Amino acid sequence: MFLDPHLAALAAVDRRGSFEAAASLLGVTPSAISQRIRALEDRIGCLLIRRGPPAQATETGLRLIRHHDQVALLEQALAADMALPATGAATLRIAVNADSLATWVIPALAATPGLLFDLVIDDQDHSQDWLRRGDVAAAITGHPGPLQGCETIPLGRLRYRATASPGFLSRHFAEGVTAQALARAPSLNFSNKDRLQEVWAAQVTGQTPVLPAHRIGSTQGFVDAALAGLGWGMNPEPLVAGHLAAGRLVELVPDRPLDVPLCWQFSRLAAPAMTPLTRAIRTAAARHLLV
Repeated sequence: MFLDPHLAALAAVDRRGSFEAAASLLGVTPSAISQRIRALEDRIGCLLIRRGPPAQATETGLRLIRHHDQVALLEQALAADMALPATGAATLRIAVNADSLATWVIPALAATPGLLFDLVIDDQDHSQDWLRRGDVAAAITGHPGPLQGCETIPLGRLRYRATASPGFLSRHFAEGVTAQALARAPSLNFSNKDRLQEVWAAQVTGQTPVLPAHRIGSTQGFVDAALAGLGWGMNPEPLVAGHLAAGRLVELVPDRPLDVPLCWQFSRLAAPAMTPLTRAIRTAAARHLLV
């Protein structure tokens, strides 16, 4: 409808990482992209793209991209309300933790046609930071808020089980799951931000053992590593329920889960346009998360 082609070029360069890729996305020449970016920088009076590789937006450039995304989302909603011809899908940037993405978020996205999703993967304890900075329009987060300019909807709790292979359990915890045993047995860690194993160990032992860990930045990799006897880790219950029932995995301590509350937070400005997605997120969460 009324989207600025200069801002569209800026967003495309930042997301695709080069002027050539942005040109291919928008169906124009790299020269046209360069001219649009240069004209926009002249108009704003500062650098908007760091010419990589990869090409990335500056802080001011990111602010303009956020504005572009919000306007695109609102215009798409307006076009639907007024039965106007579609002009292409708007891109919605969302921060989501990897375990939610692997267990219940994808069906919600699939149930919301007409949008392109740009997913930022981050720990649930840190995903709100993206929303606070304005780098995303919404986030699955472990923080209930309040967050200025945003709405918060509690979704439920994602349950984790401390799991390992039966052989791993017998090798490393023959005398029980103690702080001393946990300090020796290899654990699994997603990233520097992942504290689930530490939190569970502290709850079970009343101490804070230093856990030796394999770093595996993959939700499915966690499950595979546990099955292979590489280490123990906190796995989302929906992913390991079948393995536990079949005996391929066992809990380190029976019936000692760790529940992580999750919330859906989103920009109040974009809330009306995101109503279908918010509805789909709540429906999917109700099917997979605990109340």
